Amino acid sequence: MAVPKSKITKSRRNMRRAHDSLVPGNPAECANCGELKRPHHVCGACGHYAEREVVAQADELDLDDDAA
Repeated sequence: MAVPKSKITKSRRNMRRAHDSLVPGNPAECANCGELKRPHHVCGACGHYAEREVVAQADELDLDDDAA
């Protein structure tokens, strides 16, 4: 079984973990509506991706009462 030969100090342990921190996201502006969105994802506000609508918004759909 692997056993360390000597104690790893808190300083050396924490130096190894220096790159493990989370980085903030990199939001991009939607070309259609100007809202911030994640890069390479569909805009949650307008449903556009790469300047074309790929997801229809619920307020734009015509739903019949007896169909729903």
